[in-house]
Amino acid sequence: MNEINRSPAFWRSFAIFEGFDKTTIEELAEIATYRKWPAGTVIFQRGDEGNYMIVVISGRIKLSLITPQGRELMLRQHEAGAIFGEMAVLDGQARSADATAQTAAEGYVIGKKAFLDMVTTRPAAAESVIRFLCAQLRDTTERLETIALYDLNARVARFFLATLRQIHGNELPESANLRLTMSQTDIAGVLGASRPKVNRAILWLEESGAIKRGDGIIACKVGRLLSIADPEED
Repeated sequence: MNEINRSPAFWRSFAIFEGFDKTTIEELAEIATYRKWPAGTVIFQRGDEGNYMIVVISGRIKLSLITPQGRELMLRQHEAGAIFGEMAVLDGQARSADATAQTAAEGYVIGKKAFLDMVTTRPAAAESVIRFLCAQLRDTTERLETIALYDLNARVARFFLATLRQIHGNELPESANLRLTMSQTDIAGVLGASRPKVNRAILWLEESGAIKRGDGIIACKVGRLLSIADPEED
């Protein structure tokens, strides 16, 4: 695949472009460039100039930091349907994290100048970008709240629920299967914990009847996960 997808439905599936009209999407497709990255490719590093953002169309890309102690801190993982690198494009600051292809990945690169020129002349597009940034801020606040206010069992339960919502939306079924593409080390990085502690939390969830693991699948009991994720609501 090396042609640019020009479907309005495709571009509007990315939250940042949700409010773009057809004409703006046509221009967006014109300024996008197809790229692919082999597994292990460092796409950009912390401190680099933020002169483009990336729309992910396949594969998995991680954003991470290296702590002063030399430990990698996983911030996020992006798969098909995600966009990243937009903050540095919009605020003019340097990259705040490293981006690395965990698997072979494909995406569209959108240059800073062309994107800003387009958005600043189209109020509806600018409003769509603002809504996206507000949603990102709310998500970051919720992540910080999760780390600060909940024990690790609840944090892992909330992680599973958040992953299920990415698949099913906010209306979750009573039970659902989940195939995680992240290792326990990656989950530990996202949750601000060590791998052994995350492993113990997952074992505890299994013993509590919230999940059951087998053949790479995690069978989730949504009601039980919800009660663990927000114990005060019981």
